[in-house]
Parts: sequence; C-alpha cells; structure tokens
Amino acid sequence: MATSESFIHYVCEQLEGIGEIRYRKMFGEYMVYVNDKPVMTVCDDTVFIKKIDPIADMMKEAMTGFPYQGAKEHYILDMDDRLLARKVITEVEKVTPLVKKKPKKSTK
Repeated sequence: MATSESFIHYVCEQLEGIGEIRYRKMFGEYMVYVNDKPVMTVCDDTVFIKKIDPIADMMKEAMTGFPYQGAKEHYILDMDDRLLARKVITEVEKVTPLVKKKPKKSTK
C-alpha cells in the first residue's frame, strides 16, 4: 500500500512554521525535507525517523519499524501528536546535513 496524497499533505501541514517544508516522491513513497534537509521517510502512510541520539529520549515510547526492505530500524513518528512531531523534527533537522548536489554533466 503506497502513501496517499492526502496523508503526505497532512504530514507537511503538521510541520508548517518550523522551516521550509517540501516532499519528493521516491520509489513510490516520499522523502520529506525541512530546509532542504531530508528528515523523514513516509511509507505506507507511516512516518519513519532515523534512530539518532538527539531524539532518543523523546522517542523512547515510540513504536519502531522498517520503512522498506533492507532498511535499518527507524522510529515511527505519530503525526497526530503535533507538539512532539515538531520537537522531534526540529532536532533531526539541526543534525541532518544538506544533501550535496551532483554536478550536471556537460553536453559538449
């Protein structure tokens, strides 16, 4: 089951005001970016966050799962808890590096 358009819009609405929010469809699912940093993966209408130290205490009660086959275990973020979601994503964004842009190939 793929993520619905309405769910990805809901996820982004919950994060409004914490930075520039955008999403990109990847492999039939979505990557959500905050300030051009990839902060969460959304698969099957479920939000997955990498398990990193800065959010371990906030997410200690969270369920975990795997966004796709072969992935490492991630936290599952409850987007209905808007306050927690915004705190977690703010912390994740702080420690996530910008994606390096690949140089375009010249067409000479």
